[in-house]
Amino acid sequence: METILNISDLSKTYQSAGRSLTVLEQINFSITAGSTNAIVGPSGSGKTTLLGLCAGLDRSSTGTVELNNINLGRLSEDQRAQVRNQYVGFIFQNFQLLPTLTALENVMVPLELRGEKNCKARATELLDKVGLADRGHHYPAQLSGGEQQRVSIARAFSNRPKLLFADEPTGNLDAETSEKVVKLLFDLNKDAGTTLVLITHDLELAAKTQRILRIKGGRLIADEKNN
Repeated sequence: METILNISDLSKTYQSAGRSLTVLEQINFSITAGSTNAIVGPSGSGKTTLLGLCAGLDRSSTGTVELNNINLGRLSEDQRAQVRNQYVGFIFQNFQLLPTLTALENVMVPLELRGEKNCKARATELLDKVGLADRGHHYPAQLSGGEQQRVSIARAFSNRPKLLFADEPTGNLDAETSEKVVKLLFDLNKDAGTTLVLITHDLELAAKTQRILRIKGGRLIADEKNN
Protein backbone atom coordinates (compact mmCIF):
# COMPACT_ATOMS: atom_id res chain seq x y z
CA MET A 1 0.00 0.00 0.00
CA GLU A 2 1.18 3.52 -0.83
CA THR A 3 2.30 5.73 2.08
CA ILE A 4 0.87 9.26 1.94
CA LEU A 5 2.42 10.58 5.18
CA ASN A 6 5.63 9.48 6.88
CA ILE A 7 6.70 10.92 10.24
CA SER A 8 10.18 10.09 11.49
CA ASP A 9 11.75 11.03 14.87
CA LEU A 10 9.61 14.17 15.02
CA SER A 11 10.09 16.57 17.95
CA LYS A 12 8.99 20.14 18.59
CA THR A 13 10.50 22.39 21.26
CA TYR A 14 9.55 26.00 21.96
CA GLN A 15 11.61 28.58 23.84
CA SER A 16 9.51 30.29 26.51
CA ALA A 17 10.82 32.78 29.08
CA GLY A 18 14.35 31.48 28.58
CA ARG A 19 13.28 27.87 29.09
CA SER A 20 12.79 25.03 26.62
CA LEU A 21 9.31 23.52 26.40
CA THR A 22 9.12 20.20 24.52
CA VAL A 23 5.62 19.73 23.10
CA LEU A 24 6.33 16.63 20.96
CA GLU A 25 9.11 14.09 21.43
CA GLN A 26 10.37 11.40 19.03
CA ILE A 27 7.12 10.73 17.17
CA ASN A 28 7.22 7.98 14.51
CA PHE A 29 4.39 6.69 12.30
CA SER A 30 3.30 6.42 8.68
CA ILE A 31 -0.17 6.65 7.16
CA THR A 32 -1.43 4.64 4.19
CA ALA A 33 -3.19 6.39 1.30
CA GLY A 34 -6.97 6.09 1.43
CA SER A 35 -7.08 5.07 5.11
CA THR A 36 -9.03 6.61 8.01
CA ASN A 37 -7.08 7.52 11.14
CA ALA A 38 -7.65 9.24 14.47
CA ILE A 39 -5.08 11.01 16.63
CA VAL A 40 -6.44 11.16 20.18
CA GLY A 41 -5.23 12.50 23.49
CA PRO A 42 -6.13 14.88 26.32
CA SER A 43 -5.94 18.66 25.98
CA GLY A 44 -2.34 19.81 25.86
CA SER A 45 -1.03 16.45 24.68
CA GLY A 46 0.36 17.93 21.43
CA LYS A 47 -2.33 16.78 18.96
CA THR A 48 -2.84 20.14 17.24
CA THR A 49 0.91 20.83 17.18
CA LEU A 50 1.36 17.46 15.48
CA LEU A 51 -1.29 18.33 12.88
CA GLY A 52 0.47 21.62 12.15
CA LEU A 53 3.80 19.83 11.60
CA CYS A 54 2.23 17.09 9.46
CA ALA A 55 0.65 19.70 7.20
CA GLY A 56 3.73 21.91 6.99
CA LEU A 57 2.07 24.80 8.83
CA ASP A 58 5.05 24.80 11.20
CA ARG A 59 8.58 23.39 11.20
CA SER A 60 9.75 20.63 13.51
CA SER A 61 12.75 21.03 15.81
CA THR A 62 14.07 17.61 14.79
CA GLY A 63 12.91 14.78 12.55
CA THR A 64 11.24 14.69 9.15
CA VAL A 65 7.76 14.94 7.64
CA GLU A 66 7.25 13.44 4.19
CA LEU A 67 3.90 14.24 2.60
CA ASN A 68 3.24 12.45 -0.69
CA ASN A 69 7.00 11.65 -0.80
CA ILE A 70 7.92 15.34 -0.41
CA ASN A 71 10.22 16.24 2.49
CA LEU A 72 8.54 19.35 3.93
CA GLY A 73 11.61 20.29 5.96
CA ARG A 74 13.52 21.08 2.78
CA LEU A 75 10.93 23.54 1.49
CA SER A 76 10.45 27.27 1.99
CA GLU A 77 7.22 28.58 3.51
CA ASP A 78 5.86 29.42 0.06
CA GLN A 79 6.74 25.97 -1.27
CA ARG A 80 5.02 24.31 1.70
CA ALA A 81 1.93 26.43 1.00
CA GLN A 82 1.95 25.15 -2.60
CA VAL A 83 2.15 21.54 -1.38
CA ARG A 84 -0.81 22.15 0.96
CA ASN A 85 -2.84 23.77 -1.81
CA GLN A 86 -2.13 20.81 -4.07
CA TYR A 87 -2.55 17.86 -1.71
CA VAL A 88 -4.10 18.85 1.63
CA GLY A 89 -7.56 19.78 2.90
CA PHE A 90 -8.42 21.18 6.35
CA ILE A 91 -11.53 21.17 8.52
CA PHE A 92 -11.45 23.08 11.80
CA GLN A 93 -13.60 23.09 14.92
CA ASN A 94 -14.43 26.80 14.49
CA PHE A 95 -15.13 26.45 10.72
CA GLN A 96 -12.85 29.40 9.69
CA LEU A 97 -15.16 30.63 6.96
CA LEU A 98 -14.66 34.16 5.60
CA PRO A 99 -17.61 36.14 7.04
CA THR A 100 -17.83 38.62 4.14
CA LEU A 101 -18.20 35.86 1.53
CA THR A 102 -21.24 33.72 0.80
CA ALA A 103 -21.14 29.95 1.24
CA LEU A 104 -20.57 29.55 -2.50
CA GLU A 105 -17.78 32.15 -2.55
CA ASN A 106 -16.06 30.49 0.45
CA VAL A 107 -15.93 27.19 -1.45
CA MET A 108 -14.71 28.97 -4.59
CA VAL A 109 -11.67 30.60 -2.88
CA PRO A 110 -9.25 27.62 -3.07
CA LEU A 111 -10.33 26.92 -6.65
CA GLU A 112 -9.64 30.52 -7.68
CA LEU A 113 -6.25 30.44 -5.92
CA ARG A 114 -5.37 27.39 -8.00
CA GLY A 115 -6.42 29.21 -11.17
CA GLU A 116 -9.04 26.59 -12.02
CA LYS A 117 -11.72 27.19 -14.62
CA ASN A 118 -15.46 26.80 -13.96
CA CYS A 119 -14.93 27.57 -10.25
CA LYS A 120 -18.57 28.46 -9.70
CA ALA A 121 -19.87 25.23 -11.25
CA ARG A 122 -17.43 23.09 -9.21
CA ALA A 123 -18.26 24.95 -5.97
CA THR A 124 -22.00 24.55 -6.65
CA GLU A 125 -21.49 20.82 -7.22
CA LEU A 126 -19.62 20.49 -3.91
CA LEU A 127 -22.30 22.38 -1.96
CA ASP A 128 -24.88 20.07 -3.52
CA LYS A 129 -22.83 17.07 -2.36
CA VAL A 130 -22.97 18.29 1.26
CA GLY A 131 -26.70 19.05 0.97
CA LEU A 132 -26.46 22.85 0.76
CA ALA A 133 -27.26 23.55 -2.89
CA ASP A 134 -29.99 25.99 -1.83
CA ARG A 135 -27.84 27.87 0.71
CA GLY A 136 -25.02 29.04 -1.55
CA HIS A 137 -26.05 32.71 -1.44
CA HIS A 138 -26.17 32.81 2.38
CA TYR A 139 -23.37 34.31 4.49
CA PRO A 140 -21.83 32.30 7.38
CA ALA A 141 -23.76 34.33 9.98
CA GLN A 142 -27.00 33.23 8.30
CA LEU A 143 -26.12 29.54 8.60
CA SER A 144 -26.34 27.15 11.56
CA GLY A 145 -23.17 25.62 13.04
CA GLY A 146 -23.82 22.35 11.21
CA GLU A 147 -24.34 24.17 7.90
CA GLN A 148 -21.13 26.17 8.38
CA GLN A 149 -19.22 22.95 9.05
CA ARG A 150 -20.67 21.41 5.88
CA VAL A 151 -19.53 24.48 3.90
CA SER A 152 -16.05 24.04 5.35
CA ILE A 153 -16.11 20.36 4.31
CA ALA A 154 -17.12 21.33 0.77
CA ARG A 155 -14.28 23.87 0.73
CA ALA A 156 -11.81 21.27 2.06
CA PHE A 157 -12.69 18.90 -0.77
CA SER A 158 -12.59 21.60 -3.46
CA ASN A 159 -8.95 20.87 -4.35
CA ARG A 160 -9.58 17.08 -4.35
CA PRO A 161 -7.07 16.60 -1.51
CA LYS A 162 -5.09 13.42 -1.14
CA LEU A 163 -5.00 14.01 2.62
CA LEU A 164 -7.68 15.62 4.79
CA PHE A 165 -6.95 16.83 8.33
CA ALA A 166 -10.01 17.42 10.52
CA ASP A 167 -9.26 19.10 13.86
CA GLU A 168 -12.12 18.40 16.32
CA PRO A 169 -14.63 18.59 13.41
CA THR A 170 -17.64 17.98 15.67
CA GLY A 171 -16.41 19.94 18.70
CA ASN A 172 -18.95 22.78 18.32
CA LEU A 173 -21.90 20.71 17.12
CA ASP A 174 -24.83 19.01 18.83
CA ALA A 175 -25.08 15.20 18.76
CA GLU A 176 -27.51 14.94 15.83
CA THR A 177 -25.58 17.40 13.65
CA SER A 178 -22.28 15.72 14.62
CA GLU A 179 -23.60 12.41 13.36
CA LYS A 180 -24.49 13.92 9.97
CA VAL A 181 -21.11 15.66 9.63
CA VAL A 182 -19.21 12.47 10.55
CA LYS A 183 -21.21 10.44 8.01
CA LEU A 184 -20.44 13.06 5.38
CA LEU A 185 -16.70 12.97 6.16
CA PHE A 186 -16.53 9.19 5.85
CA ASP A 187 -18.71 9.13 2.72
CA LEU A 188 -16.48 11.69 1.01
CA ASN A 189 -13.41 9.75 2.14
CA LYS A 190 -14.89 6.62 0.54
CA ASP A 191 -16.07 8.32 -2.66
CA ALA A 192 -12.92 10.38 -3.31
CA GLY A 193 -10.35 7.96 -1.83
CA THR A 194 -9.07 10.78 0.36
CA THR A 195 -6.92 9.82 3.36
CA LEU A 196 -8.63 11.03 6.53
CA VAL A 197 -6.80 12.08 9.71
CA LEU A 198 -9.08 13.13 12.58
CA ILE A 199 -7.68 15.02 15.56
CA THR A 200 -10.15 14.41 18.37
CA HIS A 201 -10.74 13.69 22.05
CA ASP A 202 -14.04 11.98 21.13
CA LEU A 203 -13.30 8.26 21.51
CA GLU A 204 -16.63 7.31 19.92
CA LEU A 205 -15.65 9.20 16.77
CA ALA A 206 -12.11 7.75 16.86
CA ALA A 207 -13.57 4.23 17.03
CA LYS A 208 -15.12 4.74 13.56
CA THR A 209 -11.66 4.98 11.97
CA GLN A 210 -9.39 2.10 10.93
CA ARG A 211 -6.59 3.18 13.26
CA ILE A 212 -6.10 5.16 16.47
CA LEU A 213 -2.83 6.88 17.40
CA ARG A 214 -2.76 7.91 21.06
CA ILE A 215 -0.69 10.90 22.17
CA LYS A 216 0.07 11.76 25.79
CA GLY A 217 2.57 14.27 27.12
CA GLY A 218 3.95 14.84 23.65
CA ARG A 219 4.72 11.15 23.07
CA LEU A 220 3.04 8.50 20.94
CA ILE A 221 1.98 5.94 23.55
CA ALA A 222 -0.19 3.58 21.46
CA ASP A 223 -0.92 2.67 17.84
CA GLU A 224 -4.10 0.61 17.58
CA LYS A 225 -5.91 -0.88 14.60
CA ASN A 226 -9.72 -1.05 14.63
CA ASN A 227 -11.63 -3.93 13.04
